[in-house]
Amino acid sequence: MQTNIKSLAPLAAIALIFTFSMSSSAQTSRFGISVNSLTTNFNYGTSENGLEPYKKNYRGLQAGISYQAGITSMFSVVPELYFAMKGGTLKQNNPLTEAKSTLRINSVEMPVLARLHFNKLYLNAGPYAGYNVGGRLKIDGTNTSPEATTRLSFGNSSADFKRWDAGFQAGAGYNFNLKQSILTLDVRYGYGMVNISKDVERYNRMLNISVQVSKPSKN
Repeated sequence: MQTNIKSLAPLAAIALIFTFSMSSSAQTSRFGISVNSLTTNFNYGTSENGLEPYKKNYRGLQAGISYQAGITSMFSVVPELYFAMKGGTLKQNNPLTEAKSTLRINSVEMPVLARLHFNKLYLNAGPYAGYNVGGRLKIDGTNTSPEATTRLSFGNSSADFKRWDAGFQAGAGYNFNLKQSILTLDVRYGYGMVNISKDVERYNRMLNISVQVSKPSKN
C-alpha cells in the first residue's frame, strides 16, 4: 500500500500544479452589450423543397447583453440574453400564401455557449431557448384582395403559433483589444429545432454577424 501511495504522489503533485496554472491564467470574465442586425429565415420542413425558390431572407434586429465567465486559459462559459426580431419572406406566387408575405416574430432568447479560446480567436457552441412575445404576418395585396396585416395569435387553434422555441447556435469570433475595452466580431449560425407554428412547419434559421463592446469585470 505504501508503494502505491508513493507512486501516486508525483502524479497528484503534477495534477495540482496543472490545475493551479490553468485557474491562475483563466480567461478574463467580462460583461458585453450589443445592438446589431441579423439575417433570418424559416425552414418549412416537408414543404421546404416546394417553397425554396420563393424564400427571401428577413433583416431583423437583435439587442442584448452577455457575460463571459472565464474558467481556464482556453475555456469559458457565455450566457446571453437578448431581444430579437426574426422572420422570413415568401415571394409572390408561392404555394403557401400565393401573394408575397412577410412573417415577423419578436422573441426573447437565452443561449448558453461553451467557448474555446485560441489567443484572440474563439469558437463557441451551445443550446438556446426562446420565448415568442408577439409578431405579425403581412400579405401584399392582389387584384382580388387588399393588403392585409394581422397580429400573430398564440394558442391551441390550427392557425396559432407557439410561444416556446429552442435550438442550437455555433460560430466563431475575434477579439480586438482597445485601451479600456474589448471589441468583438462574432459570426454565428442559429438552428431552430422546434416547429413554431401549427398550420405549417416553420423552424427558425439565423445568420448573425455582430459587433460587441465589453469591459473586463472588476475582481
